[in-house]
Order: sequence, then C-alpha cells, then structure tokens
Amino acid sequence: MFTGLIEELGSFVSSDGERFRFAANQVLEETTVDDSIAVNGCCLTVVALGEDWWEADVVAETVQRTSLGQLTPGNPVNFERAVRYSDRLGGHMVQGHVDGIGTVVTPGPDLRIRTPEGLDKYLVEKGSVTVDGVSLTCFDVNENCFSVALIPHTLAVTTLGSYLVGDSVNLEVDVIAKYVERLLAPHNGDN
Repeated sequence: MFTGLIEELGSFVSSDGERFRFAANQVLEETTVDDSIAVNGCCLTVVALGEDWWEADVVAETVQRTSLGQLTPGNPVNFERAVRYSDRLGGHMVQGHVDGIGTVVTPGPDLRIRTPEGLDKYLVEKGSVTVDGVSLTCFDVNENCFSVALIPHTLAVTTLGSYLVGDSVNLEVDVIAKYVERLLAPHNGDN
C-alpha cells in the first residue's frame, strides 16, 4: 500500500525486454530486493539495485494497462516506497494498481484529465484519485473528465508540472468505491 505522497522525482534509464532500470537516490535508502516501489503510481518489485539505480521486471500485462511502456530514457518518473505500518498516512489508501490510462486535456495548475470509458463512475466531487502515483482531490467531475488543483510545490517536485496536452497518465481510483460497487451489484440486478 502507498499514500500517494511522492518521495522522489527520479528517471527512467532503460529497458531490456521486461527488465526496466530507474535512476534514484532517496528511495534507495533502506531498500532491498523484493521491496515495492510505485513508479508513476504503478507498484513494481525491486529485483536488483545499485548505488544510484534499481530494476524491476515489468510484465506485458503491466505495460498494456499503464503508461510505463511509453517511457523513453531520461523521462522523469514519480517514486514512492510502500508504506510501513509505523508511517503516517498523509494522502489516501493507494494500492499501486493502475485502473486505466487518462489523457491530459489541460495542464496544471488546474490539471484536467480525460478518463477512459467507465472509470468516471468512481470519481466524485472532493473524492480521492491518484494521477501518476500522486494522491489528489477531484473537482469539476463530468462525464469522462475531472480536474485537480495543483499547488506550486506539487508542480515542482513531481512529474505533474511537466505535462502537456495529450500526455498519458496512470489513474487509480479509490478502491473503496470499487468494493461498494461490487457489494451492491446483486441488489441492483447486476451480476
């Protein structure tokens, strides 16, 4: 589990088949093989690491469902290590399981994103959403679009400040909304 509070702005170095390499510093402190690090909101397992880099195996399913396959060497990426039970939960409960790829309609500070078909039903005014791993609050939620207001600090220390119209972003909706939908489905006549 993650909080959606980015610890470090790192970069994508390269990929060799399913093995992806990332440049990092801060998130490598106390990190070992088998630990989880979210990259742009996608939970990956550390399989190798060095003094200023780490690697993860990224399977075809992950590449298909996230924007990680679109990374090119040097692209900045958001990093967050998994939460420890002793940590504060400052953002919201983030699993690192990407629900879909959104498209930037308007860059920040009033970032507007188009959602893939069917994902907008999980978004509510003043509800939580994760954009490339960053925990944010939605507003102006309409069919297939929502906005988030970005403070200057968030724009400076995450990838959100570099987005252009048409860029792809990983989206994770609040998992509680998905559980509520599943629990209510039999009562709504859904299977």
